[in-house]
Formats: sequence, C-alpha cells, structure tokens
Amino acid sequence: MQDQLRELLQFLHDKNPQARQIALENLLPHTPKDAPHRSIFFEGAQSQGGLQKPKESAVIRDLKLLCRDNLAIAHDAFRALVNLSDPPLLHASLTEPSFLTFLVSYLVHPQATLGDLAAMLLSNLSASPSVCAAILALQIPILHTPSSAGPFYPTQSRAGSCAPPVRALPFLVDAFVQGASIDASVPLDKRTRKSELHFLASVFANLSTSPPGRLFFLTPQPVDLLEPEATDNAEYPLAKLVVFTEHKDTIRRGGVASLIKNCSFYTQGHQAILTSESDTVIVPPSDAPAPGVDALQHILLPLAGPEEYDLDAQEQLPEALQFLPPTKAREADAVLRRTHVETLLLLCTTRWGRDYLRAHGVYEVVRALHEQETDESVSEHVERLVNLLKRDEGPDTAQNLRVEEIDEDDDEDTRIEEI
Repeated sequence: MQDQLRELLQFLHDKNPQARQIALENLLPHTPKDAPHRSIFFEGAQSQGGLQKPKESAVIRDLKLLCRDNLAIAHDAFRALVNLSDPPLLHASLTEPSFLTFLVSYLVHPQATLGDLAAMLLSNLSASPSVCAAILALQIPILHTPSSAGPFYPTQSRAGSCAPPVRALPFLVDAFVQGASIDASVPLDKRTRKSELHFLASVFANLSTSPPGRLFFLTPQPVDLLEPEATDNAEYPLAKLVVFTEHKDTIRRGGVASLIKNCSFYTQGHQAILTSESDTVIVPPSDAPAPGVDALQHILLPLAGPEEYDLDAQEQLPEALQFLPPTKAREADAVLRRTHVETLLLLCTTRWGRDYLRAHGVYEVVRALHEQETDESVSEHVERLVNLLKRDEGPDTAQNLRVEEIDEDDDEDTRIEEI
C-alpha cells in the first residue's frame, strides 16, 4: 500500500490538473496524525543539524504550490498541510519567506474562498515561537485599488508584483474583524469577504505570548491602514478584538480571551486596557496616545449571569452590564471562564488596576459567579481575586504584586490534528 501511495506523489506536479486532483484526493486521507502511511510525506525532509535549516521534501514543496492551484485542488492541498503541520521538522519549510508571504496575503485578500483553511494552517504554525517572530516582522506588498471590490489587493495572494511592502499583521487584524460580520445566509459569490477566519484568534493568542507580540497589540496603529501617516487617528489593535469575547464561535472568543489575558502580563498596558475609549492613554515605550481599549465590560460579560444588583452596585458596573436580561447566560466553557478570571487577577497586580476594578463593580460580578460556579478551579481563582479586591491598601501595597501560577496562553487546545 505504501509503495502505491508513493507512486501517486509524482502526479502532484503533473501538467494535467485532473491528474493532480485525483492524486491529491487519494493521498489526503493519509495525512492525519494517526494515518499508518503518513511517513511518506516526510521522506526527504531531514534535519541538517546545527544552524542549518531542515531539508524540504519534494511532496511538501508540491503541496505548497498546489495551494495556488484551482479551487478543488487548493482546498485539498490546504487540508493536507493543516494535517501535516504538527511536526516542528516542517515549520521551516512551511514558513520560508515566499510561502509565509503568500499564506498571509491570501488570508488578507477579501476574495480568498479558502481563507478558513489557511487560517487553520497559520494557527498550527504559530504554536512555534520562531514562526510568531516571523509573522510579527512580516511585510507584504499590496496595491491600493479603491475602484475594485476591496480597497486594496495583496499582490502575493495570486502572483508576484512590485509594490511598497506594508506590515502584514495590522491587515490580518482587520481581516479577522471583517470576517466576524459575514452573514452565512448570503451566497458566497455575494459576500465582500469570503471567509470568517475564526482561527486567526488562535494566531493572535500565540503571538501575544511574547513581549514583542503584546507590544504590537498595545501600540497604536492608524485606523486607516492605507493612510499610515495619519497618526492623529490611531487605535490600539487590541481594541478591535476585545468585542469578540461573547462571539458564538468558541475558537474566536477563546482566542480573544487568551489574547486579552496575555496582554495583561504587560503591567504598563493596564491603564490602556481598562480605560474607556473616551479617554486617551499612552503605553510605553510608544509615546503616541490612543483611545482606551475599554476591555473590562468584555471581560465581565462572559462571567455575568441574569442576577439583579442593588442600585449602588449597579451604578458602579460598566454600562453594558447594567440591566442584563433574565435570559443572560454565562460563558459555558469553564476554561474560558477561568481565563477571564485570570485576566482580572493579572489586572490586580497594579495598584491602579485594583482600584479601577473595585470602582467598577467587579467584586459584585465575581461574587455572583462564585455562588453559581461548579468548576473547582474557577472557584479557587475567584477566591484569590476576591482576596485581592477586598484587601486593605496602604503605602506598602503601592508596588506591583506578583500573581503566581498564571501561565501565558498559547492556545494549544485549538491546534488542528485532522480535518
């Protein structure tokens, strides 16, 4: 059987598209992690040792090229690479500059029909710190085309072209935001953006496990990415993403919850994370002001139920949490509830953060959560949070605290093994 499958590999670069498609259709079932003949895809991929890059196998090179083929072939090629992207041995091959530029450009392109598969692939790859560093530094060439269906055209998504490069990550953030507004009832050919891109939330969560990644989300970017000189109209990238903590898709809201938590490890960003968007804040080392992220309401909403609070407590709460309907349900996933409580714990590491949480009714929300909580781990974290909020403050508590046993989220649970 394995020898028969090897014979199919040569047809992945056949001149006949039908031959390429049939070969790939028959090889695809053998790409998942538990497939008995999966090793044929790694033959020829060797680690050179030392500082040398691993040698790329011919079949992986073919699959990368097939991602640019017609829709049916590209669909199966993306699926194969998603399934094969777990071994670190392939990361160098799948993130070499030309393919990474294509992959990110494709995700940015509004007409990318297979964007969701491409997002899964990038999500898997971003579990590697070296890949995260490459994404953070990546620049892609685009053409400004205001007369077309979209306001820009990422040239590498189809063919190479000469254009001034721009930083890719802000465009990925905008593509992710646009993907959330897709109406599934609208036919694919009528949509301005073809893919929902939920898995980019996992990419952002993985990027934010490093200090440079956190700084990106807490450094103002122009609202109009095609007008980068318009620094008087800027916002924090994190501000675009916090609104998804109650999105219906678990991957999207889970990745964003992890992103907020990871950014909260940067104590100099606490004021920007919590401050209302009506006020401007500066996050060092940048000296550019931007409206606050106003994240507290989006952290608390998943933790809040239909409880009624007394009038004094209700007036303290962020406006979005006042007068919640009797049908309001808490986040169903205990892991995500814990993530939000851990974020609040991290925001308590600064005196300013603790005072802000006290003044905005956080205690009332987590007290009600604790009364209904069935997960022991979440309950324990709530108790730690309450101890910090209810403690007496004095000159000796002015310094930042250290909250133990909270790790950065790398969103490992969202890695794709088989599709």
